[in-house]
Formats: sequence, structure tokens, C-alpha cells
Amino acid sequence: MINLSKPSFDYNEMEALQKVLDSGWVAGQGPMNNKLSEAISKYTGVKHAIPVNNCTAGLHLALLALGINEGDEVIVSDFTFPATGHSVMYCNAIPRFVDVDIDTYNINPDLIEEKINNKTKAIIVVHALGQMAEMDRIMEIAKSHNLPVVEDAACSLGAEFNGFQAGNFGDITAISFHARKNVTSGEGGMVITNNDEYAATARALSCFGMESAFARQNEFAIPVFASLGYNYKLSDINAAVAVEQLKKYPELLENRFKLVEEYNRQLSGIEYIKTPFVHSRAKHVYQTYAVLLDEKINRNKVIFQLKEAGIQAQIGTYSSFVQPIYKSEDICPNSLRLFNSTLALPLHNELTFEDISFVTRTLLEIINKHL
Repeated sequence: MINLSKPSFDYNEMEALQKVLDSGWVAGQGPMNNKLSEAISKYTGVKHAIPVNNCTAGLHLALLALGINEGDEVIVSDFTFPATGHSVMYCNAIPRFVDVDIDTYNINPDLIEEKINNKTKAIIVVHALGQMAEMDRIMEIAKSHNLPVVEDAACSLGAEFNGFQAGNFGDITAISFHARKNVTSGEGGMVITNNDEYAATARALSCFGMESAFARQNEFAIPVFASLGYNYKLSDINAAVAVEQLKKYPELLENRFKLVEEYNRQLSGIEYIKTPFVHSRAKHVYQTYAVLLDEKINRNKVIFQLKEAGIQAQIGTYSSFVQPIYKSEDICPNSLRLFNSTLALPLHNELTFEDISFVTRTLLEIINKHL
């Protein structure tokens, strides 16, 4: 089986894990969490970095830090994993979904303002599948309406727009270290922000509203619980893996770009298949290589038939407004089209050019039979 995704681990992660196990501190908010925070801050150029157990927790904390409350409305890019919309509902707020650009898969700035009303309290911009949204236009809109912006950069660590990395535009950002992400710790995430107040709130609420046990280990102090905090800590075991992953991320990215270039070479110009579009001012990090199939093709059947041929494939991601949980009145036709027709193909650092040739050849054979 040619895997859809596969983490790039080696002896460095194993050695780092052994050191954590030997240290005796395997819980959250320990020395490896601190090391990861420093590494992410340095890499992204963002002042504060708070490790959390997953990106969904990070999005929830981001919204809590912004003061999102019951009955508030939050604008959300529609083409995204449901974690984005769910994080709004965790605050008892209402997600208002905005359609995306059919080329970039990202929120269409032209459609944002029509969803803004007196209940709107924030905008969540999703950088879909590894490519950043048009943040200059979005920030202008947000500023004109005095709305804070959350960047959902789950898939986009290291992605850039106008030469600036994800996390450097919005007020607060969430990143994922899930197993399918370019930098992974199996599960995990990060909240990053340049705002001191937001950072303090997110950090406290990630640990029941109290100071970490590691920070309190040399003194006796009984915590006082004055706020409804959460157990969103990232273990030092996971943090150690993420630290090692980040060290080799530039090398992994370069290889990823070569694989994408080969995919594009073999699939560009093929009728019924649209390869990923990259905005002229964006640096795409390709957490997912998703092509858009013609509507004549049954994408789900293609996925099943690829699997029968020994190739894992998947949908791009979800259209949120059609999910029953949201009971949404928003209509997002481009997102729905992408939900029904995007096809994620295998992409990871153990993939070879020969694998890509097999994948593309098999895909074209299947599509030709469909047509």
C-alpha cells in the first residue's frame, strides 16, 4: 500500500524520547514544552507560543482569549475540518460560514462583509491544506470593522503570504502537530500570538487556570481555581518529538516541494484534473496534495478503486455548512464543490518518483474507465 501520509521519524526522535523518559518528567508543561515554545517562537517570529494537546484545543483557547461568549457570531471559512466550527460552538457561539475561492480553497475576502453584523465578534481564517489566505485584504476588512482575527494554521506551519509566515497577521493563531501534518508529534498543537494578554489567558486556561506544576516544583503553593480552565496540556513526550521534527523541517519541506513538482509535471494539462493552484504571493507547504476532479467523475468511487490498486487516497476536507451539527443557513457552493470533488493523493517524504508515476498512471486509468 502506498500510504496517503507517513511521518518522517528517525533516531533523533527516538533519542529525544529516551531522554524525556529518563528525566522522569513526562507530563505537560515541562522542560521539553518550554524548549518547543522557544523553537516555535524563533521559527515563526511570533512572541508567545503555548503548547496544547491538539489544534482544536488551540482554537478554543484562542476564542476564549478573545472573549467570545454565548450568542456571539464568528465568521469561519467553510472549507475546513469541523474542528474550526466546533471551536466556536464550544464557546456557545454561532459559526457563520463564508464560501471559498475555487482556486485557492481559502476564504473569499469579497464575501466576508456580507456576513458581518452587530453580533459578529471575530473572524477565523483557515489556511487550507497548506496555503495561506489573502491576509492583507482580510486584515483590512477586519480592521475596518474592529474585529479580531484568528488564523487556523493547522495545516500551514511555515506557509507564507507576502513573505510573512502564518501567525504574523492575525491576533492569535492555532497550529496542529497531528500525525498527517508536516511537523508532527502524533497529536499536539500550539497557540501563538504577539499579544501578552491573549497569551497569558490561553496559557492559564490550558491548565485549569493555574500555574504549571513544573513552575511550582520548588515551592509549596496551593493553587486557587478562579476560572473555568481546561486540561489542554501537551505532554513532554509529544513535545520532544515535535522539537526534533522542527529541526529537520526545512529539509523535509524541500523534498516535499520536489515531490509536488513531479506530481504537477505528470498531471498538469490532464483533462478532468486540476492540480493545486498557488497564489502568486503565497508559499504553499502542501500539507495535502489535493487535485480537483471534474464533476462528471465520482470522486468517492475513485478513492475506493485506488485503494483496491494499493493506493491510499482521501477527500480534500469538509464543507462545513452542510454538516448537520451546525444547522447552518449559510450557502457555500464553491466549498460544497470542493468537498465533493477534491482528491488528496499520497504525499510524504518516503514517497518516490516511481510511486508518484504509479499513482498518476493508476488514477488516469480509473478516470478513463469512469468516462
